[in-house]
Amino acid sequence: MIFLSLFLTFFEIGLLGFGGGYGMLSLIQTEVVVHHEWMSSAEFTNIVAISQMTPGPIGINSATYCGFTAVKNAGMDEAMAILGSTTATFALVLPSFILMILISRLFMKYMHTTTVQSIFSVIRPMVVGLLAAATLLLMNSDNFSTPKDDPWRFWISVAIFCATFFGTKVVKINPIRMIVYAGFAGLLLLW
Repeated sequence: MIFLSLFLTFFEIGLLGFGGGYGMLSLIQTEVVVHHEWMSSAEFTNIVAISQMTPGPIGINSATYCGFTAVKNAGMDEAMAILGSTTATFALVLPSFILMILISRLFMKYMHTTTVQSIFSVIRPMVVGLLAAATLLLMNSDNFSTPKDDPWRFWISVAIFCATFFGTKVVKINPIRMIVYAGFAGLLLLW
């Protein structure tokens, strides 16, 4: 019975959880701690901390850990707890998966219409602006230092930034490779 409850609860959260993973956290907490009492508030806090430290979206990570903990707290063994984490994760992702299939079908049907093209002509510059804003927010003294505080770190950071920009934009190196190269360069030069 807990598996059906997990599925329905996380499907509902996935369907109504707008605002990304952080927006889902309050919904998840209300359901798993208050409504179903599958875990304590302290356990949920630990789950959020672990979800932030592991790779991947925090909402999906939280669902995975909550499903595992809920089934484990119900007195079942590890194998059933793994099934619980799979159930919660699948249920959380399923509404987005269904909606994206529907939207992509509609998009493929109407992508050449004037209305859709007009919408995308407005969205494209907005996306570039959001990415530029995120880049500028990261270009601070915590990440780059300053020429006055630590000139070596500042100029190495600027050089790595410029090399990465040049590598991806001009030489057309895969961005994932450039991230790895920049990470190794940063480790070697700033260690």
